[in-house]
Amino acid sequence: MNPYVLLAGAIVSELVGTTALKLSDGFSNPLPSLGVVVGYGLAFYLVSLTLDELPIGVVYGTWAALGVVGVAAIGVIVFSEPVDIPGLVGIGLVVAGVYCLNVLSSMSAH
Repeated sequence: MNPYVLLAGAIVSELVGTTALKLSDGFSNPLPSLGVVVGYGLAFYLVSLTLDELPIGVVYGTWAALGVVGVAAIGVIVFSEPVDIPGLVGIGLVVAGVYCLNVLSSMSAH
């Protein structure tokens, strides 16, 4: 399977796990707590599969960065957390960094 598809699955799984973490209320709510374990467990498994074909720096950098962007978006959309111009600039820089790492850099698996 395409390692970038696996990486996308890992990112989505991490977003599910992190959202469940917010909803778990300190692990006092059983269903969201289970979502944390399943989401993060699947995320780590899928990341491990991508490491067979992609460099670790590209995998982890992309996973972490897009996780940050995704969680920030979920915070704004789902939890009505505020966003401001410096925050949007920061998110734009993170996205630009992922682009540089995956498209422009010789670190990636072209």
